[in-house]
Formats: sequence, structure tokens, C-alpha cells
Amino acid sequence: MQNEMNVPAWRKSSRCGTSTCVEVAKVNDQYLIRDSKDPEAAPLSFDQSEWDAFVEGVAAGEFRF
Repeated sequence: MQNEMNVPAWRKSSRCGTSTCVEVAKVNDQYLIRDSKDPEAAPLSFDQSEWDAFVEGVAAGEFRF
């Protein structure tokens, strides 16, 4: 039986509207990311330093094409 403290509380961006989006949750010291159209698939998992590097990269525009 899974502990309720470890059940992800998935969040979507407010910009998603009704389309599919990436969802993010934090469980203990891990950040989880999944595709909202495939919620049963295993999520990607990142630790705090990896998550911080990602957020900094987004803020710096590193992922713009």
C-alpha cells in the first residue's frame, strides 16, 4: 500500500487550457514530470540540483528554438 504522503499532486501550467500538457509533481526530494495524455506512463524524475538547473535554463531562454 502506498503512503498518501508519497502520492504525487500533479500540477499543470495555467497556460495549458484544454490541450495536453506536461505535468509536474514533487514527492519527497524528487521532482516528477509526465505527459498529461499518458498519465499511466512512468514519469521522469529529477533531484533538487537537476530541477534547479532546468528552471534556471528556462529563465535564461536556453530552450527557445
